Amino acid sequence: MAIREPFTDLEINTQDSGFYKGHSLPIALISKVTMVALVLWAILWPVTATQTLDAWNWATLQDFNAFYIISVGFFAFFLFVLAALPVGKRKLGGEDTQTEFTTFSWFAMMFGAGLGVGLMVFATAEPVGLWGSNPVILAQGADPNSADAVQSAFRYSLLHFGFHAWAIYVITGLSLAYYAYTRDMPLTIRSALTPLLGRFANGFLGHVVDVLGVVATILGVAVTIGYGVSQFVDGVYNVTGMEWLMGDAAEGAAPKPSTVGLLAALGIIMGMSILSAVSGVGRGIKYLSNLNLVLSMLLLLTFVVFGSFLFALTTYGTALADYLWNFIPLSFEAYSPLSQEAFTTALPAQAEPLAGALYAGATDAWGSYDGFVAGLEGEAASLDPSAQAAAYEAGAQGRLFGWQSGWTTFYWAWWIAFSPFVGLFLARISKGRTVREFILGCVIAPSLVCFAWLTILGGTAVNNELQGVADGAIIAASNTNKLFVSLEMILPDWLLGAVILMCVVLIMTFLVTSADSGILVMNTIMSGGAQETGIRHRIVWGLILTGVIASLLIAGAIDPNNADALAPLQDAMIVGALPFTFVMVLMAVALAKALINDSRREKADDAVGQPAE
Repeated sequence: MAIREPFTDLEINTQDSGFYKGHSLPIALISKVTMVALVLWAILWPVTATQTLDAWNWATLQDFNAFYIISVGFFAFFLFVLAALPVGKRKLGGEDTQTEFTTFSWFAMMFGAGLGVGLMVFATAEPVGLWGSNPVILAQGADPNSADAVQSAFRYSLLHFGFHAWAIYVITGLSLAYYAYTRDMPLTIRSALTPLLGRFANGFLGHVVDVLGVVATILGVAVTIGYGVSQFVDGVYNVTGMEWLMGDAAEGAAPKPSTVGLLAALGIIMGMSILSAVSGVGRGIKYLSNLNLVLSMLLLLTFVVFGSFLFALTTYGTALADYLWNFIPLSFEAYSPLSQEAFTTALPAQAEPLAGALYAGATDAWGSYDGFVAGLEGEAASLDPSAQAAAYEAGAQGRLFGWQSGWTTFYWAWWIAFSPFVGLFLARISKGRTVREFILGCVIAPSLVCFAWLTILGGTAVNNELQGVADGAIIAASNTNKLFVSLEMILPDWLLGAVILMCVVLIMTFLVTSADSGILVMNTIMSGGAQETGIRHRIVWGLILTGVIASLLIAGAIDPNNADALAPLQDAMIVGALPFTFVMVLMAVALAKALINDSRREKADDAVGQPAE
């Protein structure tokens, strides 16, 4: 039976003249109207916007937490299966296509992609945070911040920054690269769905797919810049001591950057990014990326020399083995919400009448058993200790769901929203590689670098807390300040200022390159895959991105019920990433179809002359 030729006649109509010359008008206008509407909503009705986004986020997590978890597990296993099958030998391009970069340069660029603002914040914060709360601790398998909790802390740290995270990027990157280099199609999102959409990719459905990619990208970049700007303010404060940069901390909470400080830093960072686009300095982004890599290695070397390197070295090996051993349950174990009715039926008889008083504490993902008992009042506090323990056990599913939806699912949504950005970058540098090379190189190599950061920086922080050197200071610090507090514990005074200043420069250059590159990706999608886009559009999208971040930061600060100015950004990102998750699942299905059919065509003699898919 003949196999039909693949559909490759993708036509993305762009404007011939005017402001939108070279851009698809529907994609550009729908994307801009959506983002500008979000900005105006957050500015004009800030409390309503934050509360609505929070409600949407909660509804998304309740209904789609399992979908997020299982989808990412599927991405990882799908890619490893592809790499193992004969189709893994297929080249991204013709058989004679040569790679554009040496293997060393290819790996170096991937390392640069992996060493972003996210790792600057979370290489220290992630292991320390997970050391205090993770599923093993919530199931009472270990005490928070104990030696027994170290293994599980790094297990989940590696999960969030390891093979699963990079599999998300590679699904998008491999799909874009395959169609671009083997079928000569544009580097844009809709190309990856042509085996499923066929000619419909040229119409409204194609526009929707590209718009979802733009919206996901801007929200993913916005969250990244939000975290980076917060850490930038922490760093500048550590260097200069300017009090106005920091806000008044709530009782018992770590001090965080003030809204004024965040907005001032955002203006500086985005101003530099936009200036880069206007002046043509953007051509120097390659040199900034090289500087990032050098400074990153210097920071890593600082922790190797002054930190707990032996602890980090042993942790790397044991954590990696533990992560691989638990790979399948980590991939697919999804938790569901626990209703109060289900909680009540699981209680012992004497505790059932007090279910309302027990439910919130027993399902609190961020508490502990001791905190649960200490927080009981009235009749609940008078319950027999065995009944209290049974009540806490009855809430285990609720705690696990709360933790997973607030931690792992947050990361999966963030990486999914960021995947058009990183995926497009990986596609651009991988022409001439085989499918197997692309998968193993882009999933395993950068993951191992991330593991090194997590175990060296995070391991030093955890070890200093274990040994009593930090005396709780790192644990108590805000996520964006944990790096600087950790440096204070290990460096002599004469070197500390210089290293913190280096970190501030590193964060700044990461932020500028991330913003500039993110804007370029958005314009690439809107121009039908063109790699050269007009400066005016980069300026406009730079301003829109600035507006999205600033408006949601302000809205988060205004809402009296909101404890974290970054929360509205995170809520918008999780909601906005959901539609693109469906797109990515379809990308994987489409890629499997394309690879199988292309392999069959090579063996068939009657593949010519059939109608298109």
